[in-house]
Formats: sequence, C-alpha cells, structure tokens
Amino acid sequence: MAYRITHTTEYQYAASVSGSHNMAHLLPVSYRRQRCLDSDLEIDPQPRALRHYRDYFGNTTTYFDLAHSHQRMRVTVISRVEVLAPPAVLDDRPWELIAADILQATDERSLLAREFMLASPYLPILPEIQRYAAASFLPARPFVEAVTELMARIHKDFKYMPGATTIATPLAEVIASKEGVCQDFAHLMIACMRSLGFPACYISGYIETVPPPGQTRLVGADATHAWLSVYSPRVGWMEFDPTNDLVPDLRHIRLAKGRDYGDVAPLKGVLYGGGEHKLTVNVDVCPL
Repeated sequence: MAYRITHTTEYQYAASVSGSHNMAHLLPVSYRRQRCLDSDLEIDPQPRALRHYRDYFGNTTTYFDLAHSHQRMRVTVISRVEVLAPPAVLDDRPWELIAADILQATDERSLLAREFMLASPYLPILPEIQRYAAASFLPARPFVEAVTELMARIHKDFKYMPGATTIATPLAEVIASKEGVCQDFAHLMIACMRSLGFPACYISGYIETVPPPGQTRLVGADATHAWLSVYSPRVGWMEFDPTNDLVPDLRHIRLAKGRDYGDVAPLKGVLYGGGEHKLTVNVDVCPL
C-alpha cells in the first residue's frame, strides 16, 4: 500500500519570539516493512540552520533554528510512503520461556533490545502496572496469546477520550481515571510488558482512517497515532495497537521509535519570548 501524507504544524504566539531551537521527528523512517519514497519539508519562516541526521534509535531527526523575530511558525511535511504487509506473529512458546531467553541471549539484536526493558522518563515501573499485566500472563500461557489479551483488555478497560490527558499526565493518573488517548494506551502496554521482563518500544506514526459508509473522506481528518513493539529473540519485534485492539497492518505508517514519547515527539524545542501560544495540527493520509 502506498500513501501520500501531509502533516502541518502551526504555532501562533501572543508575543514575538526572538529565536528558537527545534527538533522534529516528521520524516518517515524506512525499515523492514516500510519504504519512504520521498519527503518534502517546508518551514516558515525560513530557518537559519537546518540539518537531518540519524538519532540513537535510527530515526530521521531534523534540527533547525529560527534566529529572527516572528509570531508564527509553520512546519509542513509531504511524504510518500510504501507499506508492506506485516509478517505473521509466530512465537507461541510459553511466555516464561521467552522471558528467560531474553536474559540469556548473547546475539547483538537481543543485547540491544534489553535497553527497552528499563524504566524511562515517561514510564516508571509501578506495582499496579505489574498487577494489571499479570492477569493476562498466566503460567505457561503462549506468549502471543497473552500479549494479545493484554492489548484487548486495555482497549476494553480504558476509554478513548481526547483532551482527558496531556503528555505530562503521569501514567498512575491514567490508570486511576481509566481514560486517555493513543499515547497513553501505548505507554501503559509498554510499561506492562517491561514489568514482566520483556523489551517494548514506543512507535509514533499515522493510521489511515476510513470514513463511515456513505460519507465523504475529509481532507485533514487523520491524526498522528501511537502503538508499540514487543521483542522476542526468536521472532524479533512484533507490533501491537491497543487503541484499536489490532496488530498493525497496511494502514499503519511509522515515523519513529524510542523508549517513550519523549524520544519521538513530532516537534519540540526551546524558544525565547512568545508568551501564550496556539497550536494547530492537520494530518492527511491519502492512499495512492
């Protein structure tokens, strides 16, 4: 499946910004089931410096700075991406055996994956998370069956509620309120997997939305999305989407991966001045 993705971010400031330094993860990455054909990045006002590089996690990262006074910043990226069907999820050994394999494996891929077993800035390992996860991981239960049930429980137990949380909302608060958005559900499932000794990473990207029957597809109605990937030494990384209770398919387009949202924020930075600001984000995922 091929897509053209248009992602526009605009900040409007109450007062003038004299300068800013910015980091973006807005250029889709190429990996085993995705190929970024091309990307066009436009920044207004024109940045003084602009460079692209691969970060520690292999993401395409963009740094730019604005060195003159402005009250508006607009960043637009248009990308063409080809997505391949995901491989079958095959590892149905008992989950305890896989957890032991992860600790004993000495191959490079497994050693690197262990970094994603640790707590990270947005994801503490809390006792209530381990208790919640344990309900799906019964003794000798097949690994994929347990992970899939955990995903389904999060989808059932937590209500999708835009505006109920921000990225600064602690995970403990999300658990208590039982509501949030896709990044909260991805964070929760990652923390559950890590609490049981499994590497799990955060994935940011897009998902193509399909309009209800008989209705016209609206340009700009799509949004950024978040899901996760879990590691097994035998199979490698396997993706899961707790917001939609499904294994990511041809509709999921990856931007970046990291330990949590903080590693892959679409756009972040520091600025001088500005005061209050208004943020507008529009995303359009168009099948080609």
